[in-house]
Amino acid sequence: MTTESEDLAYDLHVLVARLDASADRILQATHAVTYRRFLTVLALRDLGATTQRALAERLGVSEPSVSRMTAVLASDGLVLVESDPAGGNRRRLTLTRRGLSLTSACVKTLEGRLVALVEGSGVPYASYARHTRQLLQALAADGAVQPTDDVEGGAA
Repeated sequence: MTTESEDLAYDLHVLVARLDASADRILQATHAVTYRRFLTVLALRDLGATTQRALAERLGVSEPSVSRMTAVLASDGLVLVESDPAGGNRRRLTLTRRGLSLTSACVKTLEGRLVALVEGSGVPYASYARHTRQLLQALAADGAVQPTDDVEGGAA
């Protein structure tokens, strides 16, 4: 017997977990990249040339986690890791052309699938997108968004 939860917090948790797992399967099948790696290159695309610290803050993860992830992405030719011109022990991160191309292709794939899923559920996509952004802005304004641990759950 299947019962539906009356707890919206739990329903949202399940929805996000299922969306993340689905995105991971889709991206691995279509672009041979994990969803977590995609999120990293997507953040780099949005930030432009940046430091590991800024990327870690954007992703809500630790700097060591970003260091591990960017090492993998650099070895795949998706990210360029250089010494920061500002000096010190900081690293400057930049998407390569290949990284930018992959990011764009992944965004197109996931956006198309999400539009189909949302529209197929009877919810207008534009409304869903607007409400999602409003919730994210409300959480950010409330200070409820806190860093988590690892981008890769402890592994690159």
